[in-house]
Amino acid sequence: MSAMNSRKTHLAAVPFTCVNIDDVFWAPRIRANRERTLDIEYQQCKDTGRINAFRLDWLPGMEPEPHIFWDSDVAKWIEAVSYSLASHPDAALEALLDEVIALVVAAQQPDGYLNVHFTVVEPEKRWTNLRDWHELYCAGHLMEAAAAHFQATGKRTLLDAMCRYADYIDTVFGPEPGKKRGYCGHEEIELALVKLYNVTGVERYLRLSKYFVDERGQQPYYFVQEAIARGEDTSEWDAKAHEYWQAHLPVREQSTVVGHAVRAMYLYSAMADLAGIYDDTELLSACQRIWDDVCLKKMYLTGGIGPSAHNEGFTVPYDLPNRTAYAETCAAIGLVMWNQRMLHLDCDSRYADVLERALYNGVISGVSLDGDKFFYENPLASDGNHHRQPWFGCSCCPTNITRLLASLGGYIYSVGADGLAVHLYVQGDMTSALADGTPINLRQQTQYPWDGAVQLTVTPAEAAKFTLRLRIPGWCQQAIISLNSTTITPTVERGYACIHRQWQPGDTVEIDLSMPVVQVAAHPEIPQDTGRIALQRGPVVYCVEGLDNTESVARLVVPPDTDFQVRFEPELLHGVVVLEGEALGVDEVCWQHSLYQPATAISYHPTTLRAIPYATWDNRTPGEMAVWLLRG
Repeated sequence: MSAMNSRKTHLAAVPFTCVNIDDVFWAPRIRANRERTLDIEYQQCKDTGRINAFRLDWLPGMEPEPHIFWDSDVAKWIEAVSYSLASHPDAALEALLDEVIALVVAAQQPDGYLNVHFTVVEPEKRWTNLRDWHELYCAGHLMEAAAAHFQATGKRTLLDAMCRYADYIDTVFGPEPGKKRGYCGHEEIELALVKLYNVTGVERYLRLSKYFVDERGQQPYYFVQEAIARGEDTSEWDAKAHEYWQAHLPVREQSTVVGHAVRAMYLYSAMADLAGIYDDTELLSACQRIWDDVCLKKMYLTGGIGPSAHNEGFTVPYDLPNRTAYAETCAAIGLVMWNQRMLHLDCDSRYADVLERALYNGVISGVSLDGDKFFYENPLASDGNHHRQPWFGCSCCPTNITRLLASLGGYIYSVGADGLAVHLYVQGDMTSALADGTPINLRQQTQYPWDGAVQLTVTPAEAAKFTLRLRIPGWCQQAIISLNSTTITPTVERGYACIHRQWQPGDTVEIDLSMPVVQVAAHPEIPQDTGRIALQRGPVVYCVEGLDNTESVARLVVPPDTDFQVRFEPELLHGVVVLEGEALGVDEVCWQHSLYQPATAISYHPTTLRAIPYATWDNRTPGEMAVWLLRG
């Protein structure tokens, strides 16, 4: 049976091309992304040689030498611009995009291969080090860019080129005699091939994705074999050495998240895609086991993942240091991508909860409010020396967050066989169609995340019977729902309020989500957070910066009965809700003549605590910051 005939994915995202966002929270960030970040990243790619490298005019001794991952940065810029053009047409930007795409396509080799470094710098080393050299990773990002460009503009220039590249890769890799039994050290092509399949319907691309996923971790280990072919000593390699690449076991046998965080998220995204398309319960079970390990033992409150700079990834359960947290921006973005795919398999709100947590905190902390500086790492505490940068030698994060912000509309709604699901509360319009083809418009009006009141106006083209699913966030203890001004009590399934009825054009649904300030405690096995609390309101995690507080953040103590005042300040940080409450400060005089004191000798004085959304820290005067505060 073909994949198309056996496909049983429960939900499909409403495309980014069908959603317009005009809210107070995301719209300014998307505008900064469109008006500022896209241009900054183009200039950086131009100035650093990334774009001109596709001219293939590099000669030995010239600087800069095209790097093995440069192609991916340009590809993500192409993808982001494509998304942006879908919602905000711009003739000049589209002309620039066409120019860059023409340059990329012209670099494609006669056999379909397309990689700058291994075309002009080391052509003799093509496909000789899949473990380290990112060829298939770059190919994947180019394929994602091609799919986005085609969906946004209808143009096939890049899509046709990437189909030729995928066709060529299919002749090189696979289980058939004469092909390489390899897979990439940095996962990405697996999910990209699924996207290519989705826009072309060519099942060969789907089968190739499945091959790359299922071949991973099989013995004999391919990375060992290729290393031996390069003349390297592999005598001390074992399965544990392959954990960095999630290649220590076949993926269907894996139960815990290990290794590099971004690579892991991209792999699991592809696994979830394939589990849905093939109705593969074994692959889905692996995803669910790993999800439990990630989200119940190894995820920061901000949705950041990967605590260690050593491997840019995971260590052991409950190892979640704050000041040294790596929590790469790309990893949080990967977590969003994976959870959206898991959400589409059974519409369980726990996946949307994680997606939302990462989006509102650990993802957008990665870019400044003005869209011109970026975090690679996202710690949860700082002494004032960690700041966003204009660019990085490895600039995967800036280009990654740009494409996510430009495509945010594609994460809000999904269509299923029986109706429409609303996962995120974001003011704007959605115009799409139900599974039976009935055109529908849905308008959200809300000040979310600053306020929990949401009004949805449902307008099918004609009266239609379907189920509207509204997510009740896991952080919400009370949700009041009304239909056409009458309070109702709908059935709740897996965290979604389900309203099934004959909908009339103009029907309105209101959902009021209680949004008190919550003092959050961490699992007792997280030693760094013992005796501490964090502040959260709705989906937003808060932090305290030294700039706003007279006390050092390290000496702030929050009593459990603190009554926090919630106030929107339109002129602060582009408009945010701040929290203010009475707290205690440790008297410094207690420690003037001693490094240690009896606990009974410590004295406190009253002070006022002021907290801002974590995602907005380091946008003003540099200073100390902390998410987790001493508990009174």
